[in-house]
Amino acid sequence: MNSPIGVFDSGLGGLSVASRILQLLPNERIIYFADTAHVPYGERSFDEIRKFSRNIVDFLVSKGVKAVVVACNLSSAVALDTVAQAFRQIPIIGVIKPGSKAAVAAANGYPIGVLGTTGAIKSGAYESAIAELDPSIKVVGQACPKFVPLVESGKSDSDEALAAAYEYVAPLLAEGCGAIVLGCTHYPFLRKSIQTAAGLDVTIVDPAQETAIALGNILMKYNIEGDGADVVHEFYASGDWAGLVAFGSKFVGRDIGSVTRVSI
Repeated sequence: MNSPIGVFDSGLGGLSVASRILQLLPNERIIYFADTAHVPYGERSFDEIRKFSRNIVDFLVSKGVKAVVVACNLSSAVALDTVAQAFRQIPIIGVIKPGSKAAVAAANGYPIGVLGTTGAIKSGAYESAIAELDPSIKVVGQACPKFVPLVESGKSDSDEALAAAYEYVAPLLAEGCGAIVLGCTHYPFLRKSIQTAAGLDVTIVDPAQETAIALGNILMKYNIEGDGADVVHEFYASGDWAGLVAFGSKFVGRDIGSVTRVSI
């Protein structure tokens, strides 16, 4: 089934998820939507995020997608159930449950650290998801306000990024965390610095990778896998699209071509 897969985020971070999907599922077409008109979601109410997410999924469904990936931790936390119930005709998955499952497996009973935006950490979504899997595991959240600006300013591999990683990882190490979740879709681009700060004994869990794996399993389950014919990806933005063009090729690892602006 060569219908595309919809992937959306409030901005650029979801490209990390799109990139993993393209790597693991090269026969699939992607329609990526960046809600740049309303970014950052962390400054929005949960009701607003639910409204934005529903409007985006409505747009993606109008484009004929066969599945949707909510490639935003905050949207996954507060809007996934809303959109999944509203659009039951297609599978819709977020990034939190796949990431939590991998973290529990990697932590071996030790505490799990979660690096995320202030909004995602306050939502408690990872704590809830991990508690459903193993209520005995302690979860330590750490807000990382410096990380997203570093990624979007092209400083992912800078000394400044490494210093920020040491700052944010230190409290997690003090709690004895055996695994650290990259709880924002921007953070895989900082993985090298985060791993350096954490040390090799701590497993870094990338929900983007785990979500791509989960998506592949869903496509197989419903027998809706693509066959690789006419694989052309599409990119949309609700507001400023310059950043998507400038950084998209770097983040995805290939030229993303043009971006179409769409109001939602």
